[in-house]
Amino acid sequence: MYEHDITLTVNGATEELTVESRTLLVHALRDRLDYTGPNVGCESGKCGACTVHLDGDAVKSCTLLAVQADGSDVTTVEGMAEGGADSDADALHPIQRAFHEEHGLQCGYCTPGMVMTAAQVLEEEPDPSREAIRASLKGNICRCTGYHNVVNAVESAADSLRNLDPSTAGGE
Repeated sequence: MYEHDITLTVNGATEELTVESRTLLVHALRDRLDYTGPNVGCESGKCGACTVHLDGDAVKSCTLLAVQADGSDVTTVEGMAEGGADSDADALHPIQRAFHEEHGLQCGYCTPGMVMTAAQVLEEEPDPSREAIRASLKGNICRCTGYHNVVNAVESAADSLRNLDPSTAGGE
């Protein structure tokens, strides 16, 4: 088994670790670095529970080897809130706040992936239609909500982000 020394910048913090060649990014984040926002669901890229931003793009971290992310900037759902994972509710990113206020979650397992996907969607299209929101979330499976409140949450977040100062609307 081969091991590799890699460096990731996760939520603004430089992280150095040694991983086996076969280590998935999601496992490096969760098991080695204690970033538990990305959840392990299907491990085949179908459910979206493990979605993170890698160099600004939403990716399913179960489809990437940790060594492929060497030198990259990774943002997890914990990094969305101002102040990181230890933030209080007032510091939540507008997308996180919208999911809470619009009841866009039930068990919460899919929520980190939904939030990370929604962040990229709203970065690319600040005023998406409900149909566009649904289409963009098709790679994220939720078995609890029926998606209605998730779509409401993304719409609400879009409204909030459009009303922010342009310099703070990006979130990352």
